[in-house]
Formats: sequence, structure tokens, C-alpha cells
Amino acid sequence: MTTRTTQNPITTLTENVLQMRERSPAQTAIMYKADGQWIKLTWQQYYKQIEVIAAGLLQMGIKPGDRVAIFANTRFEWCVMDYAIMGIGAIVVPVYQTVTADDLQFILNDCQARAIVVENKATLKTFEIVRARCASVETVFAIENSAAQDKKVIGWQQLQSLGGERLKNKTEEFAALCAKPKSSDTATLLYTSGTTGMPKGVVLTHLQGISEVSEAFPYEGVTTEDIALTFLPYAHILGRIEHWGQTYIGYTLAFAESIEKIKQNLVEIRPTIMVAVPRIFEKVYSGLWTQVESNFAVNKLFRWALAIGLKVGDLKLKHEPIPLPLLAQYRLAHKLALGKVKEAFGGRLKFAISGGAPMPREIAYFFHACEILILEGYGLTETTAAITVNAPFDYHFGSVGKPIGEVQLKIAEDGEVLVKSDKVMKEYYNNPQATKEAFIDGWFCTGDIGEILPSGDLKITDRKKDLIKTAGGKYVAPQRLENLLKTHSFISQILIHGDQRKFIVALLTLDKPYILNFARDKNINYTDYASLTQHPQVLELVRKAVAETNSHLAHFETIKRFAVLPNDFTVEAGELTPSLKVKRKFLDKKFSRQIESLYQ
Repeated sequence: MTTRTTQNPITTLTENVLQMRERSPAQTAIMYKADGQWIKLTWQQYYKQIEVIAAGLLQMGIKPGDRVAIFANTRFEWCVMDYAIMGIGAIVVPVYQTVTADDLQFILNDCQARAIVVENKATLKTFEIVRARCASVETVFAIENSAAQDKKVIGWQQLQSLGGERLKNKTEEFAALCAKPKSSDTATLLYTSGTTGMPKGVVLTHLQGISEVSEAFPYEGVTTEDIALTFLPYAHILGRIEHWGQTYIGYTLAFAESIEKIKQNLVEIRPTIMVAVPRIFEKVYSGLWTQVESNFAVNKLFRWALAIGLKVGDLKLKHEPIPLPLLAQYRLAHKLALGKVKEAFGGRLKFAISGGAPMPREIAYFFHACEILILEGYGLTETTAAITVNAPFDYHFGSVGKPIGEVQLKIAEDGEVLVKSDKVMKEYYNNPQATKEAFIDGWFCTGDIGEILPSGDLKITDRKKDLIKTAGGKYVAPQRLENLLKTHSFISQILIHGDQRKFIVALLTLDKPYILNFARDKNINYTDYASLTQHPQVLELVRKAVAETNSHLAHFETIKRFAVLPNDFTVEAGELTPSLKVKRKFLDKKFSRQIESLYQ
């Protein structure tokens, strides 16, 4: 197996693009589905598509330093546009496809975007709501031709035609521009998802991008022979690093058709590596148990197999030999039950990287028993994704791994994790006060509470601002309680509340498929799903889960009362960030009446 090597180290993301031309024409760079068929592109074909779009942008007057927003779902054209914009020296401003019109307006005006790339009619419609209030935006490009009916919108094909005409006379223009940026030049401007207030623009230079991909991906052992299925939003730093890292290493990147079709696409692509957020694994975990528990015989067999898998997994974690009788049992357990879990991921997965939010330990242990290794990492938009990560040769569940490359960590007196690294952002855009507050003596303040374990691994316990201080003066980390509750497959989302209160309460949402199956098995009569969530048997199921969770907690941490909400939290309703984390302040306000009722 081969890893990426070069005599002259790459210093910018645009040099990375130029390297595409030198790769073997036999290698597949990109895969995406069109008309039901997987299309494969070589590195040279990928480069040509970037070059022609870049030429089209130049023809439309986009110049170095211009901010260009990309308002689209993850897809192949997103990557093309990203590299085309950066390649000509302009600055990419990703926008989550789920943002509200107000947030879109704020971002476009804050960065003074000169152009925006919309995906389709839906994203164009959102932009049209605020178009008159975004004076800096002069040009609108559209990926899908259906959104380019408006004469004011430049469609993808039209942009390609403009680029093709320009390239006839300026064949080396794009390559020359790609070689021009310095490592200190701004590559992108990412806006935080706003869990703690208004979005802030994080300025990342080429130095941050290259520092991350040149250290994180080789550390994990990723090679040119790997293949990944990509589906995270590229407005999220973890998804963006997956895109940049793929170019740096030179492996194959396949684009999922949609979030709904990930399950099908995993079986079709059979990836060897995967980058995801914990919510993806939590959904798979919940879905598996829903299937298993619907059949008595299957349930009994699977639980036997899982017990064997957990024993073997424990020995692997301790680096101890597996006794032959246990190994024989494990092979049988894998053949009869556990192997089906691995096959659901395509059957070839070496490991998956999880980031963006804490991974419940029990879920990591579960997949480990099924030969699915989930390696948790830690980082922020401001640190260009991972600054620590577990590795296939060195992993500990419950930790987020050791520092990567030149990263330095220390713990402040109040428990906050501080970091120094080339991966740390340059600044917050147009916000010198916020930039000043983010650093102490050159150390970036992550806002997370953690500890460095004797092994050198970092363990994150909670967000500094999320810590709850009860009326009795005790500190409670809500994420710990939430992760314990999420090990019960019928629980979907949790909001823990209790700051300056006498005790802790929780609002919970349920996994709808599980609860519907539960109602069928128990012959529960109900009028609609909302009424089912309040049925005494469902509430008793939840009560037992809360009681079991409380058994692992100190008295002041325990959940004294709870309420079950009739609907799950969603990104569209503003209750979750695009990376599927709960927006605590928003939810506290939205469900204030339900929370207050729990204290009466």
C-alpha cells in the first residue's frame, strides 16, 4: 500500500490541486451517481473540471480576494467550485444548506460576498428572500440548471461554456494562479453554526488547511488505495477537511446520493474508511436494536453473539491474546450475527472517524464488538478540525486521542482545554474583540472542559458554557447524562436543564420507528404518534431508562423529573445545528413552559 509522498512539501491547498495532474490516470479520484449509475473520474478529469469552472469565474469578473459563498448540499460540484474559487485567489465562504434566510443575510453581509453559488430552486428561493438586502452580491451562480431559468442566474453549463472559451487563449492561466498563493493567504472563511449566539466568521489560511491534512490523514494510515463515502456538509469543517484530505492523499471519494440513501450507498461503494458525526452511528445503533428486538429468536441470538464480541473487544483493547475457545465462539458469533452489522457498512471498513460531538462510549464498544472501529477525534472550526484523534494502532474509548503532529495542549486552572498549533485559526473575521477574547498568552481557548490522561490522551467532559451549576453549587456536565441516556435505543435526543435550580430535569424525544414497533408488539391502541409518546407504557419504558441512567450518577446529578416531547428535534426547526448538536439556549427558550412545569 502506498501513501502520498513528495520531494517538495505542499504548502498551500492550491498546490495540492496542481498535484492532481501528476497522478496515475489509472486511479479513480471521484465517484458520483447519475441516472442510477456510478460515474468515475480520474484525477486528470477532476482537474479539468476545476480548471474550466475557474476560467468561467474569471470570465465573470471574480478576482483574487473576492468572497464567494457556496450555498449547497455536499456534492461533486461543491468540491469543483471550492478548488476553482481558491485556485484563482478568491475566498470560499461555505453556507449550510439548512440556514434561515436571516442567517444567510447576516453571513453574506458580514463577509461582503461578491457572488453566491446556489444549488437548486430551494436554495435560490431562500436567497431571493434577502437578495435586496445583500448589496455586495453582484452575481448568482447555480449548480442545477433548473435554478438558472432566471436571466440573472448563471447556470453550471453556461459557466462551463464561458470557461471553455477563455481556456482557448489562456491555457496556463489557472495553473499559474494556483501556484501564486502563499501559506499565509486566506483560503476560506467558515461561519460557526451558532450554538452560542450569532455566527462568527473563522478565518483559515492555507497554512491551517495543509497543517491539518498533512498530519491527520497520514497519522491514521490513510492511503491512495482507500475509498470513502462522503456525506457530511462541507460547510462543516470536518466535511471540508475530508474533501481536502482526499486530494492530499489521493484516495477515492464517492458522494452519497443523500442522507436517506447512505445505507444503500454504503453497500454499493463498500468504503474502507469513513468520516461521520456520532448521530449517524447513534441512528444505525437504534435501527439495529429496533430490528433485533422485534423477533425473540433473533434477539436471543444477537445478545449471545454480542456478549462474545464484547469479551473479544475487551481483550483487544488490553492488547491481550484471545484464547482459542473464545476465538472459535467469536468466529461463530460473527458468522451468525455480528458480521451482518459489518456488512451493513459494506464489509470492508477498516475504521471510521467520528467528530463534531461526543461519541457515547457504549455505542463505540458495541460497534467494536461487531468489528467496526470508530476512532473519536476532537477539534473545532477554529482549530481546522482535529487537534487530537485516536488511531487504529492506539485507541481508547472515552478519550479523543493524542495530539496530532505539532499540536500543544494544556489544561487551564478552571479545566478549560487550551491549544497552540499551526491548525489554530488566524482570527475571527471583522471581530477583533472576539479574537482577543479567544486567546490567552498565545493559547487558544477551546471553550471545552477536559483532562489529559496518564496515557497522554485527551478526555473532554463538557462545554465550558454548557456546565450546569445547581442551586446547591454543584457542577453537572449535561453531555455525560445525555450520552448515558442515548445508550437506550428508543431515546433519540435529550435536553438536560438545571442551571441555578434545585435539581436536574430532562426533555426527551423518542426514536419513532422503535416506539411504533413497541406499540405494535404491546398491542397499544393510540390515535396518533403524539398521543403514543404519552401512553403510560411508553412513559414507563422511559422512566426505567432514566432510573438506569441515574444509577450511574452522583445524587446531585440525577434526573429527578422528565417530560417526553411528541416530536424529535430537527435542523429545520432550528433545534439542532447542521452537525446535529442540540442548541441548548434555543431549546431552553422554546420549551420554557414544559421545563417550568417540571419544577412545579
